[in-house]
Amino acid sequence: MLELTGLKKNYGEITALDGVSLRVGEGEKVALLGPNGAGKSTLLSIALGLLTPDAGAARLLGRPPREALAAGRVGVLLQDAGLPDDVRVGDLVAAVAGMYPTPSILADPELEALAGRRVMGLSGGQRQLVRFALALAGDPALLILDEPTVGLDVDARRSLWRQVRDRTVVFATHYLAEADDHADRVVLLAGGRVVADGPVGEMKALVGGTEVRLTLDTMDEPRLRSLPGVHDVLVEGASATLRTGDSDATLRALFAGFGDARNVRTSEADLESVFVSLTGKGA
Repeated sequence: MLELTGLKKNYGEITALDGVSLRVGEGEKVALLGPNGAGKSTLLSIALGLLTPDAGAARLLGRPPREALAAGRVGVLLQDAGLPDDVRVGDLVAAVAGMYPTPSILADPELEALAGRRVMGLSGGQRQLVRFALALAGDPALLILDEPTVGLDVDARRSLWRQVRDRTVVFATHYLAEADDHADRVVLLAGGRVVADGPVGEMKALVGGTEVRLTLDTMDEPRLRSLPGVHDVLVEGASATLRTGDSDATLRALFAGFGDARNVRTSEADLESVFVSLTGKGA
């Protein structure tokens, strides 16, 4: 469905992509994650034929990107894509859907409520919903979405993910919880390279099964690192997060050796833990 091979792209002395390869098969839902400047937007732009790579190649549905888009089998939602202002929402969606051989109009109560309104009067979230409806207008075989739920309320977000449930989707997002809930595979970019790629469960396993968070009056990072089962420690002031493969052993040793430990709590590793561990940055 999507195949990127050895993509390289530089902007002057800045390397945006450094040999990125990615293949997405039919039915997959792949989340692209990475800090700002990681290369996500450049990757999507090359995949859609909006940018030409310095090296490497991109194919959509077995074709060059522009050919695949012209055939109407790829739906695209770009976060800042423009919309014509002086047109009613219902007319816009119907006109775009009518350009495709297999038109499809999003069945969404909020969109239907906007049908008679002109685009110029819409909020940012309402505009995003219209962009999503346009992305689905041709009943695409592949959806490429850039920050698809930015500005949407909870109900609109749920509706969006219901609509893409049975489709092949590649989406870039800063909402790690959404990637956790709706992707079956995560690709993590940092510094223009893929630093991790795999099922969500495997990504979480990269940082260990459990995190122990606690507060100490006197922080002693070396001693925390020496606790049984601990393989990583993050310290922020008087708070510490221990990543451990054996939380029972860690907790027993913690309570035995640190009398000032308080606010101790445990949780399973999540995608945010993976993100911070592999990139050193927050989402």
